[in-house]
Amino acid sequence: MPRHHSNGHFANEVQSKKIHISELKIGMWVSKLEKDWLETPFLMQGFLIESIDDIETVAQYSEYVWVDVREEHWVSLNANATLTQAPTKTIYINKIPVREENERIYGVYRDARRLTKSLLDEVRLTSVINTQQAKTMVRDCVESVLRNSDALMWMSKIRDRDSYTSEHCLNVCILAIAFGRQLGYDENALYDLGICGLLHDVGKMKIPLEILNKPGPLTDDEMKIMKRHSVYGRNLLMSAGSGAAQAVDVAWNHHERIDGQGYPRGLNDAQISRYSRVIAIVDAFDAMTADRVYQPPIPATQALKIIYQDKGTHFDAELAQEFIKTVGLYPPGSVVELMNGEVGLVFETNHKYRQLPKLIVLLDADKNPVKEKIVDLAQVEKGQLNRSYLIKDVLIDGSFGISAKEYQQRGLMFRSR
Repeated sequence: MPRHHSNGHFANEVQSKKIHISELKIGMWVSKLEKDWLETPFLMQGFLIESIDDIETVAQYSEYVWVDVREEHWVSLNANATLTQAPTKTIYINKIPVREENERIYGVYRDARRLTKSLLDEVRLTSVINTQQAKTMVRDCVESVLRNSDALMWMSKIRDRDSYTSEHCLNVCILAIAFGRQLGYDENALYDLGICGLLHDVGKMKIPLEILNKPGPLTDDEMKIMKRHSVYGRNLLMSAGSGAAQAVDVAWNHHERIDGQGYPRGLNDAQISRYSRVIAIVDAFDAMTADRVYQPPIPATQALKIIYQDKGTHFDAELAQEFIKTVGLYPPGSVVELMNGEVGLVFETNHKYRQLPKLIVLLDADKNPVKEKIVDLAQVEKGQLNRSYLIKDVLIDGSFGISAKEYQQRGLMFRSR
């Protein structure tokens, strides 16, 4: 339960601002709720948020709260603020090589895929969300991304078309954490983003399978049913009793648009929380680059171009540009063709030269298999590698028989290298 203080808080230096509970953070002083205090378990008017549990408790009684802060420490907490406006920014570095993290996380990712599917199947059958299972998976993902931001992004390319919804949820979780790292979010915020990503589409478990998995375009009536998943997700998470305020907000609002043309409520710019803005971008990117039953994938470069073109209308403009930096032109797991005709898989981003990643060359110029060799394209910039090794094009996963999934299944995955 939040701790209450009887003395005046920040007397004569107070400003008060109304915020959505999804923006409530540890250290904030809550001065007012939407409900009368007598209708809540809080003993006194005004309390300090000291833990995630405090936020979850408040979320059970109020969708919006008023917070007080010192003027000199004022933080932009309104929904219009972006993650890049955070008062402090954590700077991260990769602690271990991507190859080492790939070996370390492979079993965890394999289990996470299985558990995510199991979690969503359980929701479909029982309407119960195993929040503890979700939290454990997300914690593992956060720890991996903190060690090396590229390894899990590489793993997220390993997809099964028949398990799209569950793998999409897991991939959005991973990408959201990596995005949060790029934005300088602390570990607790990365965890929150991961939970939001994992559960953002949980409402789809209440959509009839014949609509969810329909191979062709949806009719108008079917689309109306499909759009209900955001409300279903909100209701499922509210009834779960975990008080995951941010996840509730994101499940409800990740299809809202900056220009007010989204659903389910047609919220506009100032009404959309920051976490919902983040997940909206990640959700769209992963969906566009996935092989879905009703639509083939597009290359990551094309998906990023669409996100860039839609910044300021569909997506938050600043966050869209930050996401492009996060993913890079050539995300780990991308199939690329070089100027010399060779084909390879990107396995690590070069954070200094983002257009020059590290990759594994798998095919020669005639598209014949060759012994795998690791090439660091940054050597081109240093004059130590011929410019014919520059990337000519990003290909759809599976081109020329090359895909992240098949490469992993062959048991290579950088082991013993």
